[in-house]
Amino acid sequence: MNKAVDISTKKLISLAPNNWAKWVTGIPDIVTGEILNTEFQWISRQSDVVIQAESPQYGKFLILNELQLRHTSEMPRRMRAYAALAEEKYKLQTYPVLINILKISNSEIPTSFASNFIGLRAIQDYRVINLWEVDVNIAFETPLPSLLPFVPILKGGENESTIREALRMLRADEQLNQLETVLAFFATFVLESTLVQEIMRWDMTVLRESPWYQEILREGQARGQAEGEALGEARGEARGEVRGIISSIETSLEAKFGSDGLELMSQISQISDLEQLKEILRRIVVANTIQELRNVL
Repeated sequence: MNKAVDISTKKLISLAPNNWAKWVTGIPDIVTGEILNTEFQWISRQSDVVIQAESPQYGKFLILNELQLRHTSEMPRRMRAYAALAEEKYKLQTYPVLINILKISNSEIPTSFASNFIGLRAIQDYRVINLWEVDVNIAFETPLPSLLPFVPILKGGENESTIREALRMLRADEQLNQLETVLAFFATFVLESTLVQEIMRWDMTVLRESPWYQEILREGQARGQAEGEALGEARGEARGEVRGIISSIETSLEAKFGSDGLELMSQISQISDLEQLKEILRRIVVANTIQELRNVL
């Protein structure tokens, strides 16, 4: 059942836009309108979605949604630019929201951007929602079908029965059933791959089609291209791509296995073969234990 999957943020939010807007803003009487085009020159990704909204108290405004696989230090500046560009284009006040999917450290995630340059200040606040802090019951009770693929990483969603219930709901709805590969991907973070395979009833290699797995690969390739361009030569570009994949491996190991996973980086960082590194990244997706990865190495 290897399907083409549309798991863009726009697709997720469009499943129940009013409930999504109520959840991210906390405004009970909010009504959503059109999901807008977000082609802001250099900002144009599937994780960016702008929704028109209205409430009796605040009138018409925009909700800016940014869904991130994991938080990075660049996000505060990005959220500042995102809000400013949206306000300039649509001439409405904005409510920016950053949704982080995977927890990779215990460090505090900022909720604003602030700078002071030659006495001139720039400040942008935004709401941060960390999915690992969100009660899993919200996905079932609100309901918020947009959150069903993320059930395994929600607070209290790591047990088998809860994941089976999320899968049942996805498969029962024609609009949702294509999202089960994403549910399976995140299920491998909390359950053994053999159990996930039994629950899903298909070959785990289908997880390579998961958009989140593909995003990890794309990030590595993008880093590699950037570093290669900086080096200014063909060999430099190849070395840069290798470094990018290694960086993606490091982040993936930390996201799935924590500090134990990072112990493998001293060995992995010595590998220069790009295809071997890509295979290691693929194996991380379906590995149950650190020992399985050691056997691969």
